[in-house]
Amino acid sequence: MTIAEIARDFTELLKQGDHAGAAEKYNADDIASYEAMEGPMAVSHGKEALKQKSQWWQENNEVHGGSVEGPYVNGDQFAVRFKFDITPKATGERVTMDEVGLYTVKNGKITEERFYY
Repeated sequence: MTIAEIARDFTELLKQGDHAGAAEKYNADDIASYEAMEGPMAVSHGKEALKQKSQWWQENNEVHGGSVEGPYVNGDQFAVRFKFDITPKATGERVTMDEVGLYTVKNGKITEERFYY
């Protein structure tokens, strides 16, 4: 598959709400993830660590709706824009989350993801 084909399929799975399926299919075993924040989840390494981060996020946020836009491809990278209407359980305050994920692909797998918000 080309990077554009990987980007389209990955993004389509996200649009269908299958975040776990997209990660399982395309994340490299040694993927690195970088969040634009401080704290223990700012940097994660490895497919299992990303599964745990995703599980934590799902357990700590109530999602009311959202959208996934893209992909926007350039070379060995592609970007996806996320907008989610969520309520973090810690605060109980409903907010709109707007972020961009930048994904780097090598050998048919996503080796790095960086989030900007």
